[in-house]
Amino acid sequence: MQDQHNHNARRIPIGLIASVSAALVTAGAGATWWVWNSNQSSQTPPQTTTQAPTTSQPSNPTLPSPQPVQPTAEETVKIYWVNNVNNKIEVVPSSVTLKKTDKPSDILEGAFESLLAGPVNQAFSTTIPQGTKLKNVSLQADGVHVDLSEEFTEGGGSASMTGRVAQVIYTASSLDPAAKVWISVEGKPLEVLGGEGLMLDQPMTRQSFEQNFNL
Repeated sequence: MQDQHNHNARRIPIGLIASVSAALVTAGAGATWWVWNSNQSSQTPPQTTTQAPTTSQPSNPTLPSPQPVQPTAEETVKIYWVNNVNNKIEVVPSSVTLKKTDKPSDILEGAFESLLAGPVNQAFSTTIPQGTKLKNVSLQADGVHVDLSEEFTEGGGSASMTGRVAQVIYTASSLDPAAKVWISVEGKPLEVLGGEGLMLDQPMTRQSFEQNFNL
């Protein structure tokens, strides 16, 4: 009887064992899931950075290129008047502006046109008779040739004659002060000027005029 009792006392129902085993399996699985889930939660998700799109900076506007300096379309030349200074006649220069040209003869032609038109400034005067016209002016190998109309020889005394010759010589040599000047009237070389017979030894220069004539 004792042995049977003890045997019955140690017998554990199979259903209880199955229930306990299932509980342990379930508990173990739950613990395992919790540990895995905790590990997943503790991991930092990868950071993703979005780079802002780069915008190209507008290039500096192109500065306008400097405009080339335009060459002047005019040039200045001197013509010569006479002026009474202390009762003595002197040849004085005055500047005139002419259209630019590559031909020196055209420059001299413009200068003589201004000279024969008479002074604008009343401080200056001229001994060239009114109505005198320029027939021709040219630059040749032997100097500057100036041809004037007949009016150039009219009127006035010796001072007037000397003054007008000086005005022609100095104006004709305005581009080259050392130039030789030849004066003719109506195409003929001028050898004697005026009733008093002012002798002209041609060609003449500024230097030879100053040596041979007194204003």
